[in-house]
Formats: sequence, structure tokens, C-alpha cells
Amino acid sequence: MEGVLAWAASLDPAWRLLVLLPVLVAFAGLVRNMVVTTAFVALMVFWLVLSGHYTPFLVSAGVGSAIAVLLLARRMAVVDREAVPVDFLRAVFSYWPWLALEIVRSGWTITRIILHPRLPISPAMVRFVPSQHTATGLVIHANSITLTPGTLTIQADAGEFLVHGLTAEGATGCIDSDMDRRVAALEAAVPRLRKGIA
Repeated sequence: MEGVLAWAASLDPAWRLLVLLPVLVAFAGLVRNMVVTTAFVALMVFWLVLSGHYTPFLVSAGVGSAIAVLLLARRMAVVDREAVPVDFLRAVFSYWPWLALEIVRSGWTITRIILHPRLPISPAMVRFVPSQHTATGLVIHANSITLTPGTLTIQADAGEFLVHGLTAEGATGCIDSDMDRRVAALEAAVPRLRKGIA
């Protein structure tokens, strides 16, 4: 970064204006769209890290290349709001701590069952209708069940889940569960997910 700043300071005012004006104009247009701005910054960082040289030509070539890639990506409709679902990530980060705690609790329960001399297991399978209506919501719910020790989602369809539990209590605990309600709330918190009905 120091090299880039030193390079910018070393330019004579006419060259500085010539090089920086297109960059500022392009960047001002990119700032309106957070996804495009993030992609531009990522491409520039990638270019500078791989280059390791901060000569005027290489930095200018990096800026030009990043802008060219973004223009092509926009024309191909590859870069859009879906590319970095910020609202989805915010909602997921509120769900993960709860899921991590559930994984620890279930892991402790399964450990106690395995270490018990009588090995008190009662394998069971249950079918139930999940509350989610989108493919992403269903996948999050099915994977959350599978990540929780002692339960495994065998079949996940829009209208029905088939879950195997190491214990009957664990299997039936998936029906109308807190997890189901939390994933449904996660799904409802993200407008982008509500549009894509499975």
C-alpha cells in the first residue's frame, strides 16, 4: 500500500489526474452497488497480492483489468445482489450460535448414552412436515438436524422430512421443534429467500 501511495505522490499533477480521474469515476459508479464495490476491491487486492510490484503501469493495468472484469460480469448478469447476500449472512450469524449450543448439548447427551453400561438406545424414525417453504430454508433445516449428534435427516422434501434418531426421544424431538421455528424465522427474515418458493 505504501508503494501505491508513494507512486501516486510521485506522479506529476497532469498524470495523476489522467490516471486517477477514470478510477474515481468508475469507483463512484461502483459505490452505488455494494456487491460490485466488494468485487472491485477483491479483484484489486488479488491483483496487488499476486503482482507484488506497484509500478504505475502494473497498478493501472490492475485497475483497468478489475473494471473490465466487472463490466463483463455485469453484462453476463453474473454480479448481482444474489452474489453477496448480506441480509442472509446477518440472519445466519444469529442462528449459528444457537445451533452450536444445540450441537454441544446433543453431543453431551449422546456421549452419556454411549458410556452408559446398558447403552440405552431406542432407534426410531419419524416423518413430519417442516415449516419452511424455500429450498434454502429446507436445506438449512435438514442440515441442522444432521449436524446435531444423534439425529440424521434421511429424506428432505418440501412436504415431508424423514429423520432417524438414535433415541425415540431425539427423533420425536424434531417434530414441531424449536429448530423448526428458528429456521422458519431465519427464512422469514430474509426477503430474498421468501421469493424463491421451492
